[in-house]
Amino acid sequence: MTNQTNHINKTAIITGASRGIGAAIAKKFASCGYNLSLCCRSSSDTLKELAGELHSNYGVDVLCYTGNVGDFYFAQDMITKTISHFGHIDVLVNNAGISHIGLLSDMTPEEWSNIVSVNLTGVFNFSKLIIPHMVAEKSGRILQISSVWGNVGASCEVAYSACKGGINAFTKALGKELAPSHIPVNAIACGVIDTDMNRCFDEAERAELADEIPAGRFATADEVADMAYSVITASDYLTGQIITFDGGWI
Repeated sequence: MTNQTNHINKTAIITGASRGIGAAIAKKFASCGYNLSLCCRSSSDTLKELAGELHSNYGVDVLCYTGNVGDFYFAQDMITKTISHFGHIDVLVNNAGISHIGLLSDMTPEEWSNIVSVNLTGVFNFSKLIIPHMVAEKSGRILQISSVWGNVGASCEVAYSACKGGINAFTKALGKELAPSHIPVNAIACGVIDTDMNRCFDEAERAELADEIPAGRFATADEVADMAYSVITASDYLTGQIITFDGGWI
């Protein structure tokens, strides 16, 4: 399958791409001519449907994988096969994430380990494995999808906040580490985005939350995708940054 839309011949890996922000980023990159390697944890049919849509609409080549990003060997297999298929990886978007709402005192060790594995260890796995390839190619971009709770913390979301705070520190440190290789590493700290993760709120709660945001509304996943593309196409002098995208909320 050849890229018929834009012969830029670039490839992006996007984790957690079957829905929400990840799917929106996949659509944005495909529309700009990127071939894609996408993964999800369990929604294989949904991911394959998205891949078919992107190939049909934009003529790009799309690989699909199903597994846990917190599993180092899953990440290794996906990256190895992606490089074998495309020959290179230009962009890594670490988007995969899960939430956990509740008191920390009620959280089980298994629940803690699960959220840390997916949200934080997954970022380590994919970044560690892709860095040698990018350094050898002397090019590449790494972007994390983080949260404002990583900046300020949220009651009843201690584990989630800890993971996102870890991602933010990871991004700042890795940005310094890879700057000499001209490989920028940045993160977008999202506020309230209108995705399935935030559909746990009823209409009254959603209205109350929107009133707290100076912009007066939730952001869309497409808006995050546009921001993601802006960051990965910016000068490589932009690195190690946590870019807050929250409508003035925090």
